[in-house]
Amino acid sequence: MLMLGIGFLLPFIWMISASVKPEIDVFKYPIQWIPTNWQFFENYREVWVGDHPFALYYWNSIKVSIVTTIVSVFVSAMAAFAFSHVEFRGRKLLFGVVLMTFMVPSYSIMVPQFMIFRWLDLFDSHLGLIMLGSFSALGTFMLRQFFMGLHKDYLDAAFIDGAGTFRTFVRIALPLVQPALATYAILRFIWTWNDYANPLIFLRSDRLMTVQIGIQKFASESGAFYSLIMAGTVSAILPLLIIFIFGQKQVIEGIALGGVKG
Repeated sequence: MLMLGIGFLLPFIWMISASVKPEIDVFKYPIQWIPTNWQFFENYREVWVGDHPFALYYWNSIKVSIVTTIVSVFVSAMAAFAFSHVEFRGRKLLFGVVLMTFMVPSYSIMVPQFMIFRWLDLFDSHLGLIMLGSFSALGTFMLRQFFMGLHKDYLDAAFIDGAGTFRTFVRIALPLVQPALATYAILRFIWTWNDYANPLIFLRSDRLMTVQIGIQKFASESGAFYSLIMAGTVSAILPLLIIFIFGQKQVIEGIALGGVKG
């Protein structure tokens, strides 16, 4: 397992090594895992304060990812609670329709999405990009499984005390499924942060671009500057590493709770 883990880490190690090398040494063979000529400050300074506003792209990604995650978690949690504990006509049929949307490839609906967003004047805006990720059939399904594990007596006690449906959802149900919410929030943030296709299609203004599109700026007609691309990529994965380090306990707890029945 240790050797297999090292094998998976080799591309990551090469990326870090290439980000601190001069461009001429990036593809030198045999590979210099530890550079002899370090160019750490030059590469990262060019990425962050060079000709391209990489810091602005970084901020755009942080803003879009955080807002999308908050909205998506709340919307999916409300839908999941309704499908699990609110009785209404056609509940099972509607939930089946939601699951059917999960089977539709996202790329197959990009053209109608593009036309609708143009018509709604949401094209080339962060609001439109946030709305694209604000609902998730997978998130609704995953959270529904956790809400179904809640004992109905907790919710009935809240109703007896005079709490309405929304107050019961916020004050009783949500605190009991915190590991599941944290798990989905981490996954949603990672998906949004790594999203490449939607910003590429639905954004046109350079000032609105996200970091995944901004890394492309280090490639031109004369070729790609791989040392700068690797430096930008290392910078781009830092938030994901931080989230994983501080959120892995919640993810493991959420997965463990999801596997317990009864």
